[in-house]
Amino acid sequence: MPSEALLQVTELTAHYGPIQALHGISLEVKPGELVAMVGANGAGKTTLLHTLSNVHKASGGSVIFDGQEITRTAPHKIVQAGICHIPEGRQVFAPLSVEDNLLLGSFTRRKEKAWVAEELERIYQLFPILQEKRRQAAGTLSGGQQQMLAMGRALLGRPKLLLLDEPSMGLAPLLVAEIFRVVRELNEQGVTILLVEQNAKAALGIADRGYVLETGRVVLSAAADELLADEAVQKAYLGH
Repeated sequence: MPSEALLQVTELTAHYGPIQALHGISLEVKPGELVAMVGANGAGKTTLLHTLSNVHKASGGSVIFDGQEITRTAPHKIVQAGICHIPEGRQVFAPLSVEDNLLLGSFTRRKEKAWVAEELERIYQLFPILQEKRRQAAGTLSGGQQQMLAMGRALLGRPKLLLLDEPSMGLAPLLVAEIFRVVRELNEQGVTILLVEQNAKAALGIADRGYVLETGRVVLSAAADELLADEAVQKAYLGH
């Protein structure tokens, strides 16, 4: 695995008015890695992803992606650079068909029609239920199917880095297992992933490395299996 980071975050801070949400976050994700960021609700995980995408403005620090400073780059240019963000709660376009939702993910490459058709076929192989329901309105899908749709839409952006926010939220255990299986499979196919997740056991179970976030600060970072074995992590996040 290359030693040079694809994503390098240094002393990143963010505020909501006078309230500081991120306190000097530093982390890195190397090409090909699956890195989990775990922590309780309110720890700042979603704010971190929003700040990386510049949907929420950073107050300080830096974000370097693929060798380029992107801390204050416009969100659409960050997508063009190769970062695709799957937000918490799926956020599909409910009235549009499943296929139209997917095609919206390819807007930066829409002129490459043959490539888009090929990638769409690959998404349907990954998520057969989406092909079966491709003409249906996205709002008629179950929560798990909408999560698959959100992931497929992001993959049509051909990401160098996938930011995945709480993919297990609100899903039944069997669907959670299926979503995490797909996340691992995507990583094995070469997609670099930063996974933010409250379900620490499931996230660390598929990750290479992990960070533990508490009140906007990184309090632990290690190989995922080390974090799973850590007594403090077990007590705080794994119910042991």
